[in-house]
Parts: sequence; C-alpha cells; structure tokens
Amino acid sequence: MLVDTHTHLYLPEFDSPSEAVSRAIDAGVTHMVMPNVDASTIDPLLALAASFPPNISVAIGLHPTEVNDHWQAQLDTILARSADAHPVAIGEVGIDLYWDDTFRDRQRDALDAQASLAESLHLPLIIHCRNGLDDTLDILRLHPSVPVVMHSFCGSDDDIARIRAIGDYYFGINGIVTFKNSNLRERIPVIGLDRLLLETDSPYLAPVPHRGKRNESAYITHTAAECARALDIEPEQLALATTANAAALFALDL
Repeated sequence: MLVDTHTHLYLPEFDSPSEAVSRAIDAGVTHMVMPNVDASTIDPLLALAASFPPNISVAIGLHPTEVNDHWQAQLDTILARSADAHPVAIGEVGIDLYWDDTFRDRQRDALDAQASLAESLHLPLIIHCRNGLDDTLDILRLHPSVPVVMHSFCGSDDDIARIRAIGDYYFGINGIVTFKNSNLRERIPVIGLDRLLLETDSPYLAPVPHRGKRNESAYITHTAAECARALDIEPEQLALATTANAAALFALDL
C-alpha cells in the first residue's frame, strides 16, 4: 500500500482522470492527496474526488504562481466552492520566485493568510517553495503550531537544517530522486524515514523510466523503490512507514 501525497490527476493533461486513478489503485497506490491550484481547478478536482471517495483526499489553496493583485478574491472563490469538501490540508501554497518576483509581497501575504486559515482549521500546509526559502520560512515562523510538508523537496542538507529549525516538518519526495544527475537520494537519509512522504506531482516530474513523459500516480512505485535503496531498507518497510506518515500528517483513516 502506497500513498501519493501530491498529485493533480484532475488537470486537463489527463483525457480520462478516472482511468488514471484506477491505474494508480491497480499499482497499489490506494490513496491520493490532490491539492488545488487556482479557482479554475477546484470544480474538476472536487468532481474527481467525489468519484473515488475512499481513494482521494482534497487539499485546497491558491498556488503561488497564481497569486496577483486579486489573489484574495480568487482564494475566496476557492473557499466558497469547496465549503463541503472536507479538505485534509491547505495547499498547495507558498513562494515561487523562479520565473518572476513581481508579486513577491503578494505571495507572502497569500501564504500568511492561508497559513492562518490552516491554523484556524487545524489543518497542515502543503508548501510549494521555489527560489523562495527565506520568504517561506519568514512566514512559517509566524505559525509555529501548523504542521507542514515541504512539497517536491530537492534542497541541501543546510536547507533541511534551516527548515527543521522552524518546525518538525515532513518532506515530500517525488520522481526527481530517480534522475541520474540528482543528488536528492543523498538527502533521504538526512531526512529520515519518519519524516518522509512520497509524491508524484503528476502530471509533472515523471520518474525514470518514464522521465520526459506525462507523470501519473501509478509511477510512484519507482520513487518508492529509489527511496528504499537510499535508506538500505526493503520496499515493504518504506511503504509501511510512508503510509503511516501520510496518515499522521493528513489525519487519514488508512
């Protein structure tokens, strides 16, 4: 049993999202956490989740690359449409300055607001952080009681230490760990089995041997195998531990 803690199978890259979910289940991925992106994606996300209630949990939030001067209105729309969704997390949210830092201050404001929302709802945060660790940690320091997963983590040992100085957070590892030129596998023992989460970030970042193709949750088995090798443990032990981690963070009944 595996849990994909971050996947977007509802996006238009999938002609049949339901078939992608079924392929994941057939591959042993019995539960998937699906974070929202923006106001336009909340309806397809909720529709897919409603078709697979035992297998899909919803996270709601506004992705940092979608933040602009009107971010609050878009977030209000997301919250209104998902009022009955029973989200397991707020996400994915965070800071992304990789392509453009025009809305850096707005991204900080949006992250702070959504961290406050997570605090009030007693939910964890799914953090997207790209070229924005300083800003992200600045905001997370203001919300010390909120559990966090650093989604798609691919930072350094120093980054891990800086993050852990703020909170006892989880780290989401995806297909990047299988890339030949990646040093992420060296970070896995530093993170440790008790704070490791598996994810795909489908339809992006497909693991080897599917690199360069559309990713999907069924491919998480390759990421799991690489993480098990990095920790020198059996895949079954890794599956049990990461499933327990997901259940603990997101309060899942698995």
